[in-house]
Amino acid sequence: MVKHIHLKISFLILLYIFTPSQVFSQGTKPGVRLMFYNVENFFDIYNDSLTDDDAFLPKGVMRWNYKRYANKLNSLYKTIVAAGGWEPPSIIGFCEIEKRKILEDLIYGTYLSKFKYSIIHEESPDRRGIDVCLIYRKENTQLISYKYWIPGKDILPYFDSRSVLYTKFLIGTDTLHLIVSHWPSRRGGVLAGESNRFLIATMIRGKLDSILKKNRNEGKIVIVGDFNCTPQDEVIKSLVYTSDSEKTLINLSDSLEKTGLGTYRYMGTWEMIDQVIVSQNLVQCKNGIHTSQNLLTIFKPDFLLYKDPKYPGYSPFPTYHGFKYQGGYSDHLPILLDLKMR
Repeated sequence: MVKHIHLKISFLILLYIFTPSQVFSQGTKPGVRLMFYNVENFFDIYNDSLTDDDAFLPKGVMRWNYKRYANKLNSLYKTIVAAGGWEPPSIIGFCEIEKRKILEDLIYGTYLSKFKYSIIHEESPDRRGIDVCLIYRKENTQLISYKYWIPGKDILPYFDSRSVLYTKFLIGTDTLHLIVSHWPSRRGGVLAGESNRFLIATMIRGKLDSILKKNRNEGKIVIVGDFNCTPQDEVIKSLVYTSDSEKTLINLSDSLEKTGLGTYRYMGTWEMIDQVIVSQNLVQCKNGIHTSQNLLTIFKPDFLLYKDPKYPGYSPFPTYHGFKYQGGYSDHLPILLDLKMR
């Protein structure tokens, strides 16, 4: 039975790779594909004395071991290949990755090795040790610089959440400012962590204003991440609008949410907490890289879903359901954004 399930999943992955509607050919249609994926607690199997990772050890409550680690690594690379169509995405942002070694195993120890990805990863102050990071293909993107943003001690004296990753890429002859973020959790209720989310949003908004001012409001910016709140949340609106209520950013995920779509399913209801926000110039520009509403998609092939055991319908196929190992991919769905050239 298990063998048949794996064969079905492999068939579905191949079907997605070779179905024309899924293709974003970087050779025939100039541009790049961006991907963001919350991979759900991807830990290695070794103890880190500086973080609270005890649950995800071979003798921890989750019984996390090498076999389960290898299965999740294999599942991740298959998802990336399927999401790319003919070629894997050029830039992939992740959250909930514990160590750089996981990314090294992914890009050197799987089929992805032929695509020559490079890694951006640094340890964050997160008490559990899960980080925001990124991999990119050097053959069609050029990294100019990157930096991890951490709120100053005057803002959050005891900051123990994920850092925000800022990167600057050269794509063709155009500059892209890409920000990858994973905001504090709502565990304990919608309002849990809200004050910290506002503080992080304020930090990002301030840095974006500097980028826009330096580029005369023509900077091309993409912000992706798990924001742990929806597009209608006030904290997201505080990021999209300036202090003068001027809208300088566009939340492309807003329209998807209004049609009932989402990346995470909570108590049977889809929520759009993984989002893509872009600068207006990236949509309205007449030259260089650009995007549009219809170029943002939630990647949800059948193999990333399973029949929800509690609520009617299907949910993302998770690695764990509570403390019970499911062997799935993640409790979130990936999002894809295509950037094309004019």
